[in-house]
This record gives sequence, C-alpha cells and structure tokens, in this order.
Amino acid sequence: MEKNVITSDKAPKAIGPYSVAIQAGNLVFTSGQLGLEPVSGNLVPGGIEAETRQALTNIRNVLAAAGSGLEQVVKTIVFLKDMAEFSKMNAVYAEFFTENPPARSTVQVAALPKGGAVEIEAVAILK
Repeated sequence: MEKNVITSDKAPKAIGPYSVAIQAGNLVFTSGQLGLEPVSGNLVPGGIEAETRQALTNIRNVLAAAGSGLEQVVKTIVFLKDMAEFSKMNAVYAEFFTENPPARSTVQVAALPKGGAVEIEAVAILK
C-alpha cells in the first residue's frame, strides 16, 4: 500500500518532524490540529470555542486537499487541556458534525503545543 503526504496552504504547516496528513489506501489520517491560524501559525484569540472552530476548519481544509471532507470522517480524537471546557468544545464540534457524527474519544492532557486549549485529529475515508 502506498502512502501519500497531504499538505494544504489553507492549514498550518507542521511544527515538527511529522506530516499534516497521510493518505494510505482509501483512508486519510490527519495529525492533531490546534487552533492555529494558517498564515501566522499563532493560536486564534477567543479561547476554547475559537480554537475548536479553527482546529476543525484546519482539518476540513486538510481533508479537502486529500479529496475528502468532514462528512467522510469516521473517527476523531479530541485532546483538551481542561476537561471543564468539554461542553464549550462540544457545542462548536456539533456545528461541524451535524449528521451521523464520527466515533470520538476525548481526553484531558497536561499540556498542548503552543499553550493550546484543544487539539483534534481525524481519520476519514476518501470520497
């Protein structure tokens, strides 16, 4: 099985030795996306809601570059710096996955890169 590296000018570049996404067979695996603005690479202001919205927008853009989309996501993992903000993250998440949402795990972590409040990764099938 061949693997292809996926990039997108509409999503932040990798901030370490990893790929933003990998397409293998009919699946696309995204790396965790923070609420980073693609051009500056800085966290968007506005807290957990704004960061969640930007992280999911980044995922949508990466998936589009691979020939997939949010409607094709089968699994996500959400990493939260503070589980007390789960309901705020969840409300924004529900805006992006309105029908047949993917399977999901959510865990609290001690810290995230760049001081982020949330990081989200996804697995999607190709259209």
